[in-house]
Amino acid sequence: MFEPLMAAAVYDPDPSFCLWFVEPAVYAFGRRRVLWALVAYLRTGTDAERMGAMRAWYCAGVPVRRDRSPAYGPDGVRDPALDASRDAVAAWLEAALTLFATTENVRLQRRLMHELPRPRSHCPPHLHALLDRALTTARTLDDAQARGWVTAMDRPAS
Repeated sequence: MFEPLMAAAVYDPDPSFCLWFVEPAVYAFGRRRVLWALVAYLRTGTDAERMGAMRAWYCAGVPVRRDRSPAYGPDGVRDPALDASRDAVAAWLEAALTLFATTENVRLQRRLMHELPRPRSHCPPHLHALLDRALTTARTLDDAQARGWVTAMDRPAS
């Protein structure tokens, strides 16, 4: 049931409704697996799937409550490995930066700007070269939103 849930989440065009698919996937399969599936969509999906993955990514932050999840054991503890997500979050950021710098789809670039860190100090140092590449791309766009993002990134952190 995992793949159909994730496909439904990615293909549902309504950001509110995709939660109906993401939430049970997080509860049943763990946040980690859900996030990695969304990273895969961002890396290799069509532009429509990538947009859907970004909508679903937002929903994947849903809090997991003990009383609503069979993933908790009889002792009331959920295996922390189900929700360990640091590596998936880093992979998502890397994929988003790469996609921003390589896509020609302005709508996708605009949506990606919401996924990218502000200010520069929030971007892991090992991704600074990718961030610089994305900023170079943004500077070439004739788009007010892209210029605003570049300005925010160039501003020193307060």
